[in-house]
Amino acid sequence: MALRRGTANKRAGKGGHWMTGEGKLQGRRAVITGGASGIGLAIAKAFAREGAPVLILDLNAAGAQAAVEAIQAAGGDAEAHICDVSDASSVRKTFDGIFARGPVKILVNNAGVAHVGTVASTNEDDFDRLMRINVRSVYLSTQAVVERMKAQGGGVILNMASIAAITGLPDRFAYSTTKGAVLAMTYSVARDYLPDNIRCNAISPARVHTPFVDGFVARNYPGHEKEMMEVLGRAQPVGRMAEPEEVANLAVWLCSDEASFITGQNYPLDGGYMNLRG
Repeated sequence: MALRRGTANKRAGKGGHWMTGEGKLQGRRAVITGGASGIGLAIAKAFAREGAPVLILDLNAAGAQAAVEAIQAAGGDAEAHICDVSDASSVRKTFDGIFARGPVKILVNNAGVAHVGTVASTNEDDFDRLMRINVRSVYLSTQAVVERMKAQGGGVILNMASIAAITGLPDRFAYSTTKGAVLAMTYSVARDYLPDNIRCNAISPARVHTPFVDGFVARNYPGHEKEMMEVLGRAQPVGRMAEPEEVANLAVWLCSDEASFITGQNYPLDGGYMNLRG
């Protein structure tokens, strides 16, 4: 199901609107899963600023529509598709419709959910849910685009992993498992499609200040939100969480021609977490 679409190609100017000009992603249709909020929304906005027509895939129809309208209001080109990226038939139908209207040059596999628990406290339903949303969605969406990208002469796939994929985090058993799988898929796709001009990389953020974090703190630490946010910020050596726009800036670069020599790589965006902890 596609929602409203805009067609302007502009770049950021005063008042949040975008001036006409050539962007780093000019004219490259980009699919962003989970693009209605948080990191996905920031990536969608950043891509549109750089001239990409963005296609937001999300189950949140209201959020997806709001994202499209915000991008259009700033002069960008956007549309939304209501899609369950963990369901094969939904993915197939959505991508068939998208490719029927033109090539896709960029896929950002961003959709995902978090979970708190050890291997002992994680039940089977929660484990299966995370595998379905965080891993199966990447497999299905990548499968839906990669051979078509090959036929059209190439493209870029960017996966959102996590520092949980490369270091031990407490109480993140299922989440770490899924993000480790995302990272392994990144390397595999990059290797298999190296001869076909398809680049595949991953970004592994540390904690990012998104609406999810705000909601988690509000639910679990009512009355102590400010103190808890400070604790979460101090977990990164730089003393704060990342902002979604900082992830989006790296995503723009990795999907642009400026990164044309880069494939099969993982980029920790961690505020020094991996190497600078005391």
